[in-house]
Amino acid sequence: MKTIVLGPPGTGKTETLLREVEKYLKTTDPNRIGYFSFTQKAANEGKSRAMDKFNLTEDDLPYFQTLHSLAFRRLGLRKENVMQREHYAKVGKETGLRVDYNEWDDDMTGLFTTKSDYLSIIQLAKLRDITLEQQYNLKEHTQDVSVQKLKNLSSELERYKKAHGLIDFNDMILDFIKSDASPEFDVVFIDEAQDLSLMQWNMAKSIWNKTEDSYIAGDDDQAIFRWAGADVNSFIAQTGKFLKLTESHRVPRIVHDVAMKIVKRISKRHYKEWKPKNKSGLLSYYHSFQDIDMSSGEWYVLARTRHMLAKLENVLYSKGLYYKNKFKKDYEKDLREAIVDWERWREHGDLNYDQIKRVTSYMSPNHYEKTSLQYLNKDKPYNVTEIYNNHGLKTRAVWYEAFDSAPQRNVTYIKKMIANGEQLNKDPRILLSTIHGVKGGESSNVVLLTDLSRKTQKNMDRFSDDENRLFYVGATRTKDHLHIIRPKDIYKSFRI
Repeated sequence: MKTIVLGPPGTGKTETLLREVEKYLKTTDPNRIGYFSFTQKAANEGKSRAMDKFNLTEDDLPYFQTLHSLAFRRLGLRKENVMQREHYAKVGKETGLRVDYNEWDDDMTGLFTTKSDYLSIIQLAKLRDITLEQQYNLKEHTQDVSVQKLKNLSSELERYKKAHGLIDFNDMILDFIKSDASPEFDVVFIDEAQDLSLMQWNMAKSIWNKTEDSYIAGDDDQAIFRWAGADVNSFIAQTGKFLKLTESHRVPRIVHDVAMKIVKRISKRHYKEWKPKNKSGLLSYYHSFQDIDMSSGEWYVLARTRHMLAKLENVLYSKGLYYKNKFKKDYEKDLREAIVDWERWREHGDLNYDQIKRVTSYMSPNHYEKTSLQYLNKDKPYNVTEIYNNHGLKTRAVWYEAFDSAPQRNVTYIKKMIANGEQLNKDPRILLSTIHGVKGGESSNVVLLTDLSRKTQKNMDRFSDDENRLFYVGATRTKDHLHIIRPKDIYKSFRI
């Protein structure tokens, strides 16, 4: 029997699935249970929670993974069998096109992403099981695309893969379906099902057709990856027994009211009634990001697109607030950790070799003799007095004086953070991200920018459901307080 679990924001879809897993584990071998999710992150979360809850090891749950991971494993593939960045670059060079390919990004979205409209059209056509011409005629691309060059690139990709014995991630799914490679399960769970492409739905069917029971969990109102090939219509069309989750453990009442106004604009959806948690919550509007008091608490700062985050980041940096940009390398992480280690060391703690190497990397020869490192025992902890007396350390000053080789801009920022009471020994409490980047996450405070790019605004009439779903997801990340920033231009904005 197939059960469709409809779970609005914060209603506990994953927890509901794990409760069902628990029932089956009483009578079913774990090898006969399949638990698949759209992203590796979500699959790992399901596995981790199951291991903790049921006192199992990772080896006990071999089929808690993504659909791509299942295909990769069952087809006996190795990484060297799969197209990588350098392969796409070579094909691009052969065809005279810049094929910008981002590595398969399981940690963030589980999506194949590219800045090349040529490659995107080829990928989407495969995912949607349509021709190149049909995908091209959907006019979802923004760059000028030559149909002949598109066909040439597609042909060259197929030739290159065949010549080098390679497959891409779409081939992996198609080969799995053709080879009838699915194990036989007693029960299958598929989480985040609203994000599956048509190709992945076909794979899922090939799995549950061999299975006695199946659970398909998701929320069509949170289907925000249509642009990347997700087929929400396949989720909406599912038939079986419906289990509707009706109470959110995250969303407060006032935010629920906002979310309901947004979700009612979606033209094609499962109708759902769900209740907020028993807390009123807070809703605030601002004309400027600078007006928000972010001096304490945990925060998501969410924009429609990545380029909108730059100005927000500058504000946080200038104020000395502790943040992380989800899409940038954290270059100051080593320095922050070195500061924590150094100050603890000065107060009579011990550091190991790697920690000493890190703290002294921010010192000039005036403060540390670098050649002394080679005489340290890599397996021994040292106190600061021993290094000062015997191994080349020439200062015991506070970090911003001792670290005389650290970039001054970073030093100034971190001094501001410390003055603001930020705790450098913890993770950043403010996350800058797109809405897509925090799917499945939650925070006490959510700042939501309502500005849209020119491209997004232009496509609003065609893809208004996409934007309504996206801002519905953005608003419902908050546990307590939703902060909405009014748009700079009302003609390029999402109305909340």
